[in-house]
Amino acid sequence: MEALKQRMTDYWSQRVESFSALRLKELEGNKHLLWLDEMKKYIPMDRKLKILDVGTGTGFFAFLLADQGHDVTGIDLTPDMIREAQRMSKALGIPADFYVMDAEMPDFPPGSFDVIVSRNLTWALPHMDRAYQAWRRLLKKDGVLINFDGDYCREKEPRVLPAHHAHTDIAPDLMDEYEHLKEELKDSQQPRPQWDRQLLARAGFSRIHVDTSVWFHIYGEMDEFYNPTPIFTIAAYV
Repeated sequence: MEALKQRMTDYWSQRVESFSALRLKELEGNKHLLWLDEMKKYIPMDRKLKILDVGTGTGFFAFLLADQGHDVTGIDLTPDMIREAQRMSKALGIPADFYVMDAEMPDFPPGSFDVIVSRNLTWALPHMDRAYQAWRRLLKKDGVLINFDGDYCREKEPRVLPAHHAHTDIAPDLMDEYEHLKEELKDSQQPRPQWDRQLLARAGFSRIHVDTSVWFHIYGEMDEFYNPTPIFTIAAYV
């Protein structure tokens, strides 16, 4: 599985530049307001919270939440992504801390965070159960995990795609690697988000809420950010 993680790192290292440009557009346009509306369903915005963004990439969620006054830390396995997030933090003037770290083994003391957020990460983890257990330990009493993800290993070829969408600029060889990575992970995963409910309950989370309508809220318009795979939200409380 370490070899698979290295391949994931290599894959995302090659996507940093275009990925960062798209996330910046998303942050500076109206799309970020849709994400913020979803966050506000679960995260109190009337006080400063300690938030961990797992699989932060180039820092989209970290900047979104830090700009609301929260104390945000972002982690990612890909060093190039973290370097770009650090550069973006300075360019945007939005302070956040970023570290290279394995999402399955985050190196923080227990009870360090009020909130953990993640976007399109857990499908790529070889040991999703270990990740959920580790994240549970990092949350304070009454803390919440908010995971936006999709059943990517079982996604089907979309019938219709706009001329410009989130994967338009991905080179063919990288798309091939993406498909190979999904195939390798598929056998170790059960259909989601049903499986997530089981893993989260075993990890010790109490209330577990799944929202499959979030895809329509975020991607109701077929624009350059469009993701054809239906995503879901899982909010799990300590």
